[in-house]
Amino acid sequence: MNTATPVDQISAPVESPTLAGSEKKFTEQIRQFLDYLKLEKHFSDYTVRSYGADLIQFAQFLAGEIGQAHANVAPGTMQEMAIDERIVKCEAITIREFLAYLYAQNYTKSTTARKLATLRSFYKFLIRRQLIASNPLSAIRTPKQEKRLPKCLDLEQIQRLLDAPGDADVLCARDRAMLEVLYSSGIRVSELVELEIGDIDLQEGVLRVRGKGRKDRLTPIGSQAIKALQRYFEMRQTDPRMAHSPRAERVFLNKHGQSLSTRSVRRKLDKYLVSAGLDPGISPHTLRHSFATHLLNNGADLRSVQELLGHQSLSTTQIYTHLTTARMKQAYDQAHPRAHSGTIPHPASPGNAPSTPTYYSAKAG
Repeated sequence: MNTATPVDQISAPVESPTLAGSEKKFTEQIRQFLDYLKLEKHFSDYTVRSYGADLIQFAQFLAGEIGQAHANVAPGTMQEMAIDERIVKCEAITIREFLAYLYAQNYTKSTTARKLATLRSFYKFLIRRQLIASNPLSAIRTPKQEKRLPKCLDLEQIQRLLDAPGDADVLCARDRAMLEVLYSSGIRVSELVELEIGDIDLQEGVLRVRGKGRKDRLTPIGSQAIKALQRYFEMRQTDPRMAHSPRAERVFLNKHGQSLSTRSVRRKLDKYLVSAGLDPGISPHTLRHSFATHLLNNGADLRSVQELLGHQSLSTTQIYTHLTTARMKQAYDQAHPRAHSGTIPHPASPGNAPSTPTYYSAKAG
């Protein structure tokens, strides 16, 4: 049974602007696109809100409410149908003007790239619906991104974090199990909070995870995570608020017996980071990064890690190979008998890179 929430019942993010003073905020074409994402592509409410906020901003730009210094258009003066007409007639020059507006507003390259990705998906949708013949973004290039390596905890830091909750009561046991599952399986926080009792096979040590686009996958969990879950389930049965909860099918419940939210998971993590003396900038996603990096450091192949993480593209997983390169270099320096022989400096060694390239004869011994 499809229980997806129609887009009209999904509120836009608080920070998003309103469109033409409208209660529902979206033009008809934007609304149809967001319904498609929600009901056919099975995108999460959060993702649909993000797409909606980007398209609201673009529609405001087309309406002249933002971004054009010469315009003096009051919000609500342009009707939805007129904005939809401008969406259909939009050309590449208008997209470039929108990008110039984003640049003037000091949006980061990553945010600009995300908004472009939203527009690409939106206009592809309009082409499939035969509302337009060509995509105005076909000649627009996405700004080059700065490669930022994800944060990763080492094993000692992971252990301190996992030990922080303890298991003195049911909430502590829940938090311990929650952190153990995140690190043991590498699942996303959104996937964690949607786990149901029927998704866990403790005997086999396997989770059924509902990933992006409602694509299910199986992922194993380790003995420590199994032990933490068993302890949590035992204590949960003795807690009346959780044992008799209307959401009892969910694995992780709050103190009122309701489903735990992703925001609650972040708050819990923040608390344990402080008690463990770790960087407060660490996010739940850092446990996912640590999971992938530690697997690769210990010999797992990239394709297997891709499957475990639920990445659709291998290129998404390849970012973790950058994290393991330094580890491989360290292992080489420690183990290879010629690594520090003092003959020819290793070009990757810090401080040893010559200002100009050094070339050696092919006949050199």
